Amino acid sequence: MSNLLFLVHRLPYPPNKGDKVRSYHLLKHLAERHRVFLGTFIDDLRDEAYLDAVRQLCADMHVARITPYLAKLFSLRGLISNKPLTLPYYHNAGLQSWVDHTLRAEEIDAVIIFSSVMAIFVQGVPQLRKLVDFVDVDSLKWAQYAANHRWPLSWLYQREGRSLLSFERSVAIQAERSFFVTQGEVDLFLSLAPECADKVEVMCNGVDANYFSPEHLFPSPFRADELPVVFTGAMDYWPNIDAVSWFTAEILPRLLQDWPRVCFYIVGRSPTAAVQALSGGKVVVTGTVPDVRPYLRHAAVAVAPLRLARGVQNKVLEAMAMGAAVVASKECGTAIDALPERDFLIATSVEDFIRQLESLLREPVRVESIGEAARQRILERYSWGAHLATLDRYLTA
Repeated sequence: MSNLLFLVHRLPYPPNKGDKVRSYHLLKHLAERHRVFLGTFIDDLRDEAYLDAVRQLCADMHVARITPYLAKLFSLRGLISNKPLTLPYYHNAGLQSWVDHTLRAEEIDAVIIFSSVMAIFVQGVPQLRKLVDFVDVDSLKWAQYAANHRWPLSWLYQREGRSLLSFERSVAIQAERSFFVTQGEVDLFLSLAPECADKVEVMCNGVDANYFSPEHLFPSPFRADELPVVFTGAMDYWPNIDAVSWFTAEILPRLLQDWPRVCFYIVGRSPTAAVQALSGGKVVVTGTVPDVRPYLRHAAVAVAPLRLARGVQNKVLEAMAMGAAVVASKECGTAIDALPERDFLIATSVEDFIRQLESLLREPVRVESIGEAARQRILERYSWGAHLATLDRYLTA
């Protein structure tokens, strides 16, 4: 058993959005084998209710609070330097003091850094063993954002992409090992940081297939006369906002011409004003729901029409685990270790989405077949324990 410092940019509970799903299972995995000292942030007051649940997994923890709009203002200090704005956004003297005290008071064997920005809290300790879970290449997200926004945001996002990549490279070269969610993300990062070629590998996402299982019985949240097409995800995350806005504007109207019973359900926490404005008619915006599983279990089809996506999307894995037939964009689908047309469907355009959706709506037997194959693929390839064991060999040396 080792003493581990685990630094995470957002409280790793509840596992209700992509990064928190991964960080929660990582925390749980580590806590089963080691003493974990957790340093993290809360940026949503609703998460305060879960502190005791997280504390039970830790030998000690420190939680710093972030007020997002104030942190964004504070991050602008980065404009006077070549540093990414993300770094001052997460600067916190209280968390830094706790980290310094923990390193002095405890015999810390290694630090696990979840999201590269958390490396700022151990930059002054070069001798400390560091394992970094990048998850995916965050700097490339900002470059993608730049291409989809006007000036001055396009300039700001381009700058953030460049400066964050420089920071990511410095973090990776100082780490003993770094991890990304897919081989594609590894290859992408190494094309940008070839000096890290012998220090980076894959640690894939998983899914709790006992929790996300079609064997659980749930009442349907839908009306009997509907054909529900379901999207799940945190609805304050810009790629998700873009996905549902695009689907509602470009795909849904054409789908309704021949399938008037279709209703598009946007299921997820914190819908922005732009998402809420989509509600009405054949679009339902649920906001936070107590359990997403009934929506996936009773969906006619689950969709993941993300045009901006990095790595494996948990929303796709969870839908597949629930036995749903999924139609995903190419950006989502290529990261999934599954067979298109058997385990799920991929669409590359508006016309493609309509064709794939209509093929499923016409053939309920095919929906069932794809759902069964999807579930089996999850059981075979997406166990959390198997994937997180990748980390273990660097903690037992």
